[in-house]
Amino acid sequence: MGRLQKLALCAGGLMISLATAAQTWPSKPVRMLVPFAPGGATDIVARILAPALGEALGQQFVVDNRAGASGNIALELVAKAQPDGHTVLVSNVATSSINPTGFAGVLKFDPAKELTGVVLVASVPSLLCAGANFPPNTLREMIDYAKARPGQLNYSNPIGNHSHLSMLDFLAKSGLQMVNVPSKGAGSAFSTLISGEIHVSFQNSATATLQIRNGRLKAFVTNAKQRLPDLPEVPTMSESGFSGLESVNWNGLFLPAQTPRAVVDRLNAAVHQVMQRPQVREHFARQGVPVTLSKTPEEFQAYVRAETARWAKIIRDNNVTYY
Repeated sequence: MGRLQKLALCAGGLMISLATAAQTWPSKPVRMLVPFAPGGATDIVARILAPALGEALGQQFVVDNRAGASGNIALELVAKAQPDGHTVLVSNVATSSINPTGFAGVLKFDPAKELTGVVLVASVPSLLCAGANFPPNTLREMIDYAKARPGQLNYSNPIGNHSHLSMLDFLAKSGLQMVNVPSKGAGSAFSTLISGEIHVSFQNSATATLQIRNGRLKAFVTNAKQRLPDLPEVPTMSESGFSGLESVNWNGLFLPAQTPRAVVDRLNAAVHQVMQRPQVREHFARQGVPVTLSKTPEEFQAYVRAETARWAKIIRDNNVTYY
């Protein structure tokens, strides 16, 4: 038997094996890789979904936090995993739509080719915030205040993450000059904003809302498409004259690209099923994470492509360096 024939037989055997696996999936515990340490929005999404999916599909879903390399470690582990549906990536806008451009020169794989989107799960908007003692109280006042002090005000976000790129986009559109004081993470940026050490910053609504209600922060604007139910007094970017700056820190599920379509469809359907449970939706609501489901894998994949193109342009226009 020739080498090509042997390769063909091996490939055929693999296809049969994957097709059989799709019919019985999941046949063992499913590992849900989270690219970050416990406690953040992506981890929260995974830990709410895991027990619900386990109950719906009859196998345990185990959350596995694999932080490091700005999320790229987890992405590569899933991209290189056996495509049988037993390794799932719980990703977000940074890891799946920003990193492919930001780390293009160092990634050992192509996320667009080696991962396939299954379903968009949640979309967390941000708020442009300042400490309670910062003089301006509206976005217009903040812009006027900053224009009168070019280069004297600062903001703080980790280099190249969603909040940093959102700020760069806003500064470009508003014509403001501010200095970024890079933080090590969202937590440190949050505390320095409250103390007044940092003047303004985009903050995740899931963590900022309580501090705004407690009077420790003020919010000038949200980059959500509509006003937030918990903060109806805060206008949107579009209402404030900055149409096109809407964005969210979204979370979704991915599988290795060669995963059988039957498995992709079943996982998509299972997420939709568990999201109909009032207790699951209430759990998301208590965590301040809005549920936003895509209908089909194709719809989610198209969304990821559009997001990747959008953030790639902002990265290039602002010469953001990741490594």
